[in-house]
Amino acid sequence: MGTHYTAKRFIDEFPEKGWPKRGVNKLLRKLRVTGTVERRPGSGRQCSARTEENVETVDDLVLSQEDKPQTHRTVREISQETGIHRSYVSWIICKDLCLKCFKRHHAQELTDGNCAARMKRAKLLLQKFPQYATDSVFFMDEKVFLVASPDNRQNDQCTQNEICLHFLPYLLNICRKFEFLIS
Repeated sequence: MGTHYTAKRFIDEFPEKGWPKRGVNKLLRKLRVTGTVERRPGSGRQCSARTEENVETVDDLVLSQEDKPQTHRTVREISQETGIHRSYVSWIICKDLCLKCFKRHHAQELTDGNCAARMKRAKLLLQKFPQYATDSVFFMDEKVFLVASPDNRQNDQCTQNEICLHFLPYLLNICRKFEFLIS
């Protein structure tokens, strides 16, 4: 190789690229020393948390065992038990085991008494609707409901026309009183 490339020569030949001189010098030095621009094997920060041993340990703890149901643990419990940081445990569960973490939520369990009370309340609610409208009403067992539910005034939003119709009797009454006072 008779020609020796320098950073200045590269920058002069390719001015449209906008390469910094320090970056080109570093790349050329690496090319001369190693013969390639690729990273050396084993270079960089070692991945100590996502080893095969840790993945197997988390895999054993995260799911219930077939012979022992309800033995799964939360991310926090696995972290405390294994000494692996909580974020790495979540990372192992997501990326290596391809699982999703869900929080446990308490759900209601209906007893026979609850079902009877619901049936009674549903019939009371149906009586409030006219006969022609009861064909389109149905109830689901998703939420505890009451016959007289509490009011939430924030949900009582209406348009300007609805407001006018709502207050029309009140306004007429005020106008009648005002006419009485004038005459």
